[in-house]
Amino acid sequence: MIKLKKIRGEYDPMLKEERQQKILEILNKEYKVIASDLSKRLSVSEDTIRRDLRELDSQGLIKRVHSGALRIGPPVVDFSTREKIYNEVKINLAKKALTIVKENMVILIDGGTTNLQFVHQLPIQFKATVITNSPPIAMALLNHVNIEVIMVGGTLFKQSLVNLGIDTIETLSNIRADLYIMGIYKIDSQIGISVPSISEALVKRKMVSISNEILAMVTADKLDTFSNHIVCPSNQLTYLITEENVNPDIKKAYQSQGITIVD
Repeated sequence: MIKLKKIRGEYDPMLKEERQQKILEILNKEYKVIASDLSKRLSVSEDTIRRDLRELDSQGLIKRVHSGALRIGPPVVDFSTREKIYNEVKINLAKKALTIVKENMVILIDGGTTNLQFVHQLPIQFKATVITNSPPIAMALLNHVNIEVIMVGGTLFKQSLVNLGIDTIETLSNIRADLYIMGIYKIDSQIGISVPSISEALVKRKMVSISNEILAMVTADKLDTFSNHIVCPSNQLTYLITEENVNPDIKKAYQSQGITIVD
């Protein structure tokens, strides 16, 4: 016989720690939770669920939103640390992106370790013009003799190793790209694409505005997460390349916005 613990007028069949762990498990699997739905699934009141979500948020384990919570997603760390994470996955995403790019394109590429992997996968004889504000990406193209590299200047943001600022935006104003390969920090189908730095958000937003098509390579841990500064709605993407094992419902949410999903 299960002994129930009475909490504020209701009987709770599991301890608070167990319930909160269950919430985290559901969140990691489904990426977002609704308080009213959790209340029914865990047989407790919505007030109890809201208290749990507040506590988990205060511990930095989730991000509370008006109706429930979202996964936090990967932590923001420096470029060299990110470069060592999920390398095989990033290489696989980059190879899928190769099926979309065409020779003689004007390709705009900003920072990101997955974008760097894409550049490493480009055939050595590939012909194109690459415009970038990322010094590591420019350097990675040194031996591609048929790629003209245009380096966009600005103030170096050391955490992401990209050039940012008004000079960057003014230079981009004179450019039109066939394809923008956007580095993704966080993306949510409803909130949009976001980053922790307002300066980076402004540059990315400018890059979106000057590009005919936009491609994003996204590891599963970044899907349905968000940061502080919105770049643009997710429906601005033309192509979303992600991992095969992503929850089909998550993919459908992006697909319904007219985005071509490549997995």
